[in-house]
Amino acid sequence: MDLTGLCDEVELEVPGTALLVLDMQDFFVSPDSHAFVPSTPELVPVIQLLVKEFKHHNLPVIYTKHLNTHSNAQMMGRWWRDVITADNPLSRIHSGFNTSGSVVVEKTQYDAFYRTELGSLLEQLKTTTVVITGVMTNLCCETTARAAFVRGLRVFMPVDGTAAMNMELHKATTLNLSYGFTRPVSTASIVVSLRSSDDN
Repeated sequence: MDLTGLCDEVELEVPGTALLVLDMQDFFVSPDSHAFVPSTPELVPVIQLLVKEFKHHNLPVIYTKHLNTHSNAQMMGRWWRDVITADNPLSRIHSGFNTSGSVVVEKTQYDAFYRTELGSLLEQLKTTTVVITGVMTNLCCETTARAAFVRGLRVFMPVDGTAAMNMELHKATTLNLSYGFTRPVSTASIVVSLRSSDDN
């Protein structure tokens, strides 16, 4: 199902915008993993494009890495009965992403702000806007989008920049967030906005 018809144009604040790449770990990206998200092969190059554009414009790119112990997983451990431990080879960020020169924030819950340095880091960077990408649309991406919003940040979550286990969940989250949290935008519109800032 194509969601691009829902998309609006966007005007980003440059500087002031940061790219968040959530949990693009082999646990979700590798077909060998039981938690493989089927649309991630198409998602990787989309996020790679955004990373390239953000770095070209000297804007921060922040990665998150989901790691748990059985004690800090809390309800996630009870819900999934499975956690991503640091010693699991699939916990590493996918090789398609070069995290050198970027901050990698380790998190334990869906919310990337929960008991992490993300909030203070964005404050230090004088961030006013976040573009959220990664996995999963309806879990970590949505929860982090809501948390960013209530912290006073402008939020964009490109409809082709995140992935869920199926299109029904992906579309439901996109529509839900569009009523009160963030307008639907495409990766292309983010890129256009960044490039148009070169002329200002």
